[in-house]
Amino acid sequence: MTSLRAQLLAWYDENARALPWRVGPRDHAAGVRADPYRVWLSEVMLQQTTVPHATPYFLKFTARWPTVADLAREDDGEVMAAWAGLGYYARARNLLACARAVAHDHGGVFPDTEEGLRTLPGLGPYTAAAVGAIAFDRPTNVVDGNVERVMARLYAVEQPLPDAKPELKRLAAALVRDDRPGDWAQALMDLGATVCRPKAPLCDRCPIAEHCAGLATGAPEAYPRKAAKAERPHRHGVAYVLTRGDQVALVRRPPQGLLGGMLALPTSAWRAARWTDAEALAAAPADAPWRGVGEVEHGFTHFTLTLRLLRAEGDADDVIWSPRRDLDALPSVFLKAARAGLTNLL
Repeated sequence: MTSLRAQLLAWYDENARALPWRVGPRDHAAGVRADPYRVWLSEVMLQQTTVPHATPYFLKFTARWPTVADLAREDDGEVMAAWAGLGYYARARNLLACARAVAHDHGGVFPDTEEGLRTLPGLGPYTAAAVGAIAFDRPTNVVDGNVERVMARLYAVEQPLPDAKPELKRLAAALVRDDRPGDWAQALMDLGATVCRPKAPLCDRCPIAEHCAGLATGAPEAYPRKAAKAERPHRHGVAYVLTRGDQVALVRRPPQGLLGGMLALPTSAWRAARWTDAEALAAAPADAPWRGVGEVEHGFTHFTLTLRLLRAEGDADDVIWSPRRDLDALPSVFLKAARAGLTNLL
């Protein structure tokens, strides 16, 4: 596979994406090294989201907290609010735990090996491998969804995902060398993101098309094979939009669990059965003239949700009053519910 590696790295040298956390191949060849903090932060943000969506958050975070020590000193609530909209909020909690571990236990310096990185809170095998390769040029095996797709097509792997993951990882590992491991990892990522796309792959632009068994089948887009998805369960809840003048009542969710530690609208529990009027009023955060103002739908990874909206003007204990203009910091499900609840009454 020497020619495959050479062809892909030559393509990367000419076509590498310009990303705010990346040191490009020319600068890297000239001796410039990536900042481990920026590499780590970008990798955490890019889990379960896209480069266009993550980039504004990355720029905001690095402008506000330019070093890992700056982030480690910040209040939890400030970081959680800045994270709102990226989803998977356990990542934000792990982000702070990791930053504080690096700052307090490692003198503000990230470990420079995959094994050392794995000791940090929240760094699983993928993130440790990515930081090891990209920031420290360690020959680690960096396998994200893009790389899985490239491997599945390159070798026409018939086993469907997710069961194929170990085989795809093994195939990717066989291509890792000591030569330019960081550039190699990013070249595979860029190939998957820009050429070997999930739909309508641009095989005529692929620098390693001659090696691709999936292309030889005539249907490269059929790889990776995927097992049928199980239907997600559906849950119901009630969200309460309580206002006091221009302020909206919010609560801080418990630190553990879904959306843990985030500001949110008060809600009932989320369950399989719809909430009756009496149950919804009994679960309300205040004795107020509640009225229905519609519903919103939201999808999470493992379930879908219908939130019935109740709106009232009044007062309540044990809530956090927030100006309406600041609601954009809410997680998307609650921002959606707040906007609908405030609009539908007008």
